[in-house]
Amino acid sequence: MPRWKKPTKEEVLQNRHDLAERARSGTLRLPAAVAEIRKGLGLTQGEFATMLSMTRRQVAEIESGTANPTLETLEKVGRLFGFSVGFVPRV
Repeated sequence: MPRWKKPTKEEVLQNRHDLAERARSGTLRLPAAVAEIRKGLGLTQGEFATMLSMTRRQVAEIESGTANPTLETLEKVGRLFGFSVGFVPRV
């Protein structure tokens, strides 16, 4: 399977901005958010899992919506993009 190219610093910053805006507007939802964060960093599921001291399967399950991640896990993922876990009012 071909790998996508690593994003530039500018692309990572733009991805962060876009995700933050979607979080503020209430349109950013799990599990898609985890996949977007990972892809925004240009990482495979395995690389992302290693970075977070998780297994690739755990990442795949979170991204597919079949996992029930702990608050600690969500905090680890969000920290990569400067996010914290919290409540967002529905729009």
